[in-house]
Amino acid sequence: MRFLFDQNISHRILKLLPENYSGSTTVKQEGLTNSPDKEIWEFAKTNKFIIVTQDSDFNDINSLYGFPPKIIWIRTGI
Repeated sequence: MRFLFDQNISHRILKLLPENYSGSTTVKQEGLTNSPDKEIWEFAKTNKFIIVTQDSDFNDINSLYGFPPKIIWIRTGI
């Protein structure tokens, strides 16, 4: 299982992942910083990543296009 962390999540998280997730990366490392969400979506789909984000836009794209890729949408707050 490989994660693609969106730019709203710190790249430092990669250091905390177990070895099982060693193929994980960030949008920044892949040169996709400030790319449109659809482009990031296509990259994740093509390269078999699970998108990890705090951005609700990926949920909207998921409603339109379905899976893959899968999305982990981190929602915080009250």
